Amino acid sequence: MPETRYVFVTGGVASSLGKGIISASLAKLLQARGYKVTIQKLDPYLNVDPGTLNPYEHGECYVTEDGAETDLDLGHYERFLNVPTSQANNVTTGRIYQNVINKERKGDYLGKTVQIIPHITDEIKRNIKLLGSKHKYDFVITEIGGTVGDIESLPYVEAVRQLKWELGNHAAVVHLTLVPYLNASGELKTKPTQHSVKQLLENGIQPDVLVLRTEHELSQDIRRKVALFCNVDSKAVIQSIDVKTIYEVPVKMQEEGLDEIVLKKVDLPIDEKPALKDWKGFLNKLHSAKETVKIGLVGKYVELADAYKSIIEALHHAGTYNDRKVKIELIHSEELTDKNIADKLKGLNGVLVAPGFGHRGIEGKLTAVKYVRENNIPFLGICLGMQCAVIEYARNVLNLKEANSREMNERTSDAVIDLMEDQKNVTDMGGTMRLGAYDCNLKKGTKSFDAYGKPDVKERHRHRYEFNNEYIDAYAKAGMQAAGCNPETGLVEIMEIPAHKWFVGVQFHPEYSSTVLKPHPIFMAFIKAAINE
Repeated sequence: MPETRYVFVTGGVASSLGKGIISASLAKLLQARGYKVTIQKLDPYLNVDPGTLNPYEHGECYVTEDGAETDLDLGHYERFLNVPTSQANNVTTGRIYQNVINKERKGDYLGKTVQIIPHITDEIKRNIKLLGSKHKYDFVITEIGGTVGDIESLPYVEAVRQLKWELGNHAAVVHLTLVPYLNASGELKTKPTQHSVKQLLENGIQPDVLVLRTEHELSQDIRRKVALFCNVDSKAVIQSIDVKTIYEVPVKMQEEGLDEIVLKKVDLPIDEKPALKDWKGFLNKLHSAKETVKIGLVGKYVELADAYKSIIEALHHAGTYNDRKVKIELIHSEELTDKNIADKLKGLNGVLVAPGFGHRGIEGKLTAVKYVRENNIPFLGICLGMQCAVIEYARNVLNLKEANSREMNERTSDAVIDLMEDQKNVTDMGGTMRLGAYDCNLKKGTKSFDAYGKPDVKERHRHRYEFNNEYIDAYAKAGMQAAGCNPETGLVEIMEIPAHKWFVGVQFHPEYSSTVLKPHPIFMAFIKAAINE
């Protein structure tokens, strides 16, 4: 296979245009051609990672198998490629500066003035090339966060300029912009794209490919106009038109020839076009499903769906493979009370109580758990959602009225959820939770064992609190059992109610491991139970 090629994806005009989806789609097309591909995200904020960010600030915090707290775009990368990412796939300005300062303190730059150029840019370039040199990828696609012109992104743009010069035909730049449609005049406007490319040129980068986000088809005249003003081959000006689902984007990009244009730019042969048989099979099932299953997602960040991005996608994956369209109702846990719960959950085939931190909205989650338990409605609790199931059961079945999590009430007399032993002396907030993939042994005869079809699994975690094993026998006698435990620590990973139609709480995050071509077993079983509700 050839030496590593590097593709840089930048954005202009506006944020949230979908650089991550374009990056993942290009990667999917190259992967389908037999190349070994990975994608990384360079985020221009000063946080070392998004682990301490409120979901309202940056959406979901995604966790990799090696325990890195990362940007939600890495979830898209994994869902499209079905290949795990790692710490190296997400780099922030905070981490770059931290590395450079650590080196300066150790004397690596002894006698020199440490500056943005070359020291910061060299560290950025080192991180970009690390994946290619260490893991021998054929393609490393690097998405630059933010938009061109942002002051925070300037060091990254400069690093890309230098790399494009150093790597020659082993590098290409894809620039994503917006072509807005003005209803008043009935026109598509290219001027924002022209200004965006001009900004990129002022920073020394000539884009090789322009991907234009649009709500309407772009004529060849518009494409030729953009090509002329932006110094880009007209064949390298392609549209990314709005679609019903993000999973259609790879097919649209293949139709536009994005992968072929990139292969030509980096001097690689253009062989036969891949059929994308499995991918198109998924899309066909997604679009052909006639019946609907309704799932309530109970959480406290429901105003921002990106806070639950992986959960929402995992539900759609599982629904598709169960031949159902999934209609998700986002339910704010702070609004749930004993008086309105029946009305709020009316008509739902299943309820998922979402993960989270802190006491806000916790009582509403407990109310939802109680209702689905008593009314035999299929239930899935994830992380805090599982802990809520444990607390609710303690209060209303074990009759421990003051039962709680130590996170919510440090003085609770019955801490059925307690701080993990190795967390008791932790003071730093960032990157100190139980993070990454851990083993879980499943108990035969449980719904979880039936879902996975095997006794041993490995799942990703992000938490500080755990089920208090002092109460495990009391729960078992009352009808709730530990269906899965960590073999080394005994930490309870899964709690179930055998007598219930389908009531499963998991301490881990199964949503992180669900992909387009490999839906997660727990979500598959949950949706199946909801269909049969």
